[in-house]
Amino acid sequence: MPETSTAKPRASLAVGATNVAIAAEGLVKTYAVRGRKSGPVRALDGLSITVGRGTIFGLLGPNGAGKSTTIKILTTLARPDAGSAEIEGVDVLKRPDQVRRMIGVVAQHSGSDPMATGRENLILQGHLFGMRGPEVKARADELLARFGLTDAANRLVKTYSGGMQRRLDVALGLVHQPEILFLDEPTTGLDPEARTAMWQEINRLATGDGMTVLLTTHYMEEADRLADRLAIVDHGTVVAEGSPDALKGDLRGDAVHLDLPSGADVTRATAVLEGLPHVRDLRVTGRALSARSDDGASAVPGILAALERAGIGVAAVTVARPSLDDVYLRHTGHRYATNLDENEEPQS
Repeated sequence: MPETSTAKPRASLAVGATNVAIAAEGLVKTYAVRGRKSGPVRALDGLSITVGRGTIFGLLGPNGAGKSTTIKILTTLARPDAGSAEIEGVDVLKRPDQVRRMIGVVAQHSGSDPMATGRENLILQGHLFGMRGPEVKARADELLARFGLTDAANRLVKTYSGGMQRRLDVALGLVHQPEILFLDEPTTGLDPEARTAMWQEINRLATGDGMTVLLTTHYMEEADRLADRLAIVDHGTVVAEGSPDALKGDLRGDAVHLDLPSGADVTRATAVLEGLPHVRDLRVTGRALSARSDDGASAVPGILAALERAGIGVAAVTVARPSLDDVYLRHTGHRYATNLDENEEPQS
């Protein structure tokens, strides 16, 4: 895949009256789960986002945060219990057919037919959108070339590698030239090389084609690298929103992370750190303590000395510039990895 340009063309206002491509307000969605004794799952709890045209917008959050449910509502595959959503000013509940013609969707799991060839999959997708004859064949060939699949065009998809299948999935979402592309966990399961190639192509969709892209991800590096703007989602609501740089910039100073050994007195260690003047925003997760300091490297010796005087050892200590993980910690009170559920929100 070709390298991406860093300059973004100005988005066209031809479709809607404003520069807003996607608007969701107060989305609520609950699911009844068979066998669950504690009642229905509240997948969305008043989620609101606004996505500018021609940008890459990321929904970042762990599994179960509500990302896939949001995509389903915005792409007319689910109805919210409350709230509203518009795509290019078109209500997704009142005019779903019009919305579907304007969007492309790449779901978490491949929608291609493994027993058909790559070219056959693309032509079939074109037929579903009313494309026929030379037009659909030319579009299929164009996308095969764009995604580096020309040599594999006549092979059955079941013989494709994971990266090839994912590139075909994105191509399928683009057959009808949508204004907006939804990517739900687009790089899950890909190896690092295939993931980097996919990042380049996603970037090119916005920078080169001026397309609006909304992607969900639980990879912080992916959100940091791709998103012009992102919303961090936790338990069905947006807890922070902004550009990655702006969100990290709000966290002044350095992040200091301490891991205590097994059996350490976490309560006493917390009290020690809370008493130090150069330490702030202390968070405790199990035996891990995270805090902020204006100069983390200078603060570490004093922190370790104070803990040693209290008879508390430290297994590991790290100092780093603010990351999206630190942003997540600040707004949720717990580290990102500790909130990874085994299952995403219920599928329907």
